[in-house]
Amino acid sequence: MRQGSFKAVGGGYAVARLVMGRASKSKVMLSDLRENACDKTFICASAGNHGVSVAAGAQYLGASSRIHLSKRVPSEFITRLTRLGAKVIRSGETYEDSVSCAIEDAAQGNGIHLADGSWPGYTEPPRLVMEGYTIIAEEMRLDFEQCGDWPSHVFLQAGVGGLAGAITYMIRKNWAVQPHICVVEPDFAPCLHDSMKAGYLIDVQGPASNMGRLDCKTASLLAFEILSQKADAFVTVSDQQAQLAAKALAAQSVATTPSGAAGYAAFLQAKLDENSNALIIVTEGAIT
Repeated sequence: MRQGSFKAVGGGYAVARLVMGRASKSKVMLSDLRENACDKTFICASAGNHGVSVAAGAQYLGASSRIHLSKRVPSEFITRLTRLGAKVIRSGETYEDSVSCAIEDAAQGNGIHLADGSWPGYTEPPRLVMEGYTIIAEEMRLDFEQCGDWPSHVFLQAGVGGLAGAITYMIRKNWAVQPHICVVEPDFAPCLHDSMKAGYLIDVQGPASNMGRLDCKTASLLAFEILSQKADAFVTVSDQQAQLAAKALAAQSVATTPSGAAGYAAFLQAKLDENSNALIIVTEGAIT
């Protein structure tokens, strides 16, 4: 199934790895995974795309999924999720509310909690999600090594920060040319930006952003630990700037949302000199 988001390589990968960890053989075949997955249920909260990835991975392996969505998540995601066999539960007004509901759901013994955010005492499933994202950075590295046209700047949008943390980790680990890395958030949800200023993780408050998949008020612990050491800058963009960036990309035949265009919005505000070579990742397609 075409998922239209970078999340496709995260949640589904983590589902397989968690099932694989329960398999007894050293060499695991698809049939082994499906045998071990058939009685499992994966539970998560989502702003949309993570839930789709988890549901797709669960469906492929014959497992079940329960996805908690806040009231702010567009109904388009309910349609996508139900097509993947997921049970969808509307949980709370905000993303943070839905996370709390997913934690409680799993604590009652209803399944395996597979969040894409992490916090003290809960790191392994989200670490696997981030491990899945690293393939994006590796594929880009191979392309840049072949063409030699390395970026001078990388703009990475962040919600809880999983993608930004995973890509930044891989860039610092094995890219031959090191760029300036800028992490981009909605100005209504600057959880990483404000946590970096404080020197520790803090929750932020603010109204709902039109960057719905980035509208997270609490950052992932794992992402914070990576980005606090390896990113160069943390900036915010307004809803209006993100909307204009999405329209500008549409004019270039790149269909996306304000969430997907947030990195491009920051690039437009940065006004780099003509010798700069910026890399922007458009993280999702259009949501209808």
